[in-house]
Amino acid sequence: MDKALLFQKFVKFTTSVHQLTHEITMGVREDTITPLQYSILEYVAVSGLITPSQISDCLYISLPNTSREIKKLAQKGLCEKYTAPEDRRMQYIRLTDQGEVMMNKAFATVEARFWERVGHMSAEELAEIEQAIELLKSKVFHDRQPL
Repeated sequence: MDKALLFQKFVKFTTSVHQLTHEITMGVREDTITPLQYSILEYVAVSGLITPSQISDCLYISLPNTSREIKKLAQKGLCEKYTAPEDRRMQYIRLTDQGEVMMNKAFATVEARFWERVGHMSAEELAEIEQAIELLKSKVFHDRQPL
């Protein structure tokens, strides 16, 4: 196996993922929020309860900027801070009902665009894609969250 070639393929693959993500999410964000705020809401929607530090680390933004954006989103009624009852020092961010409605609407558009891309495929091809995703999650991305 040529490890350099494998790495080049991996880089091309991740670039393609970013390009596709951009294409299928274009225009799903409401005009009342910034692209960064959308990214935060999307990450919270997918992750559930999450700390500001986790958001900061994942989205490559400073913790002060993360806190400022979370405060703006909270003022818009889209997310809220949650203090863990078992450890009052731990603060998490979660979507409000209004935030969930917004993100569900965005995800419905993304889902429709996804099915436009793959809807013509056979059941066997879709199963292969699902298997490939699961393999990448477990072997490369180490994501332990079930889909």
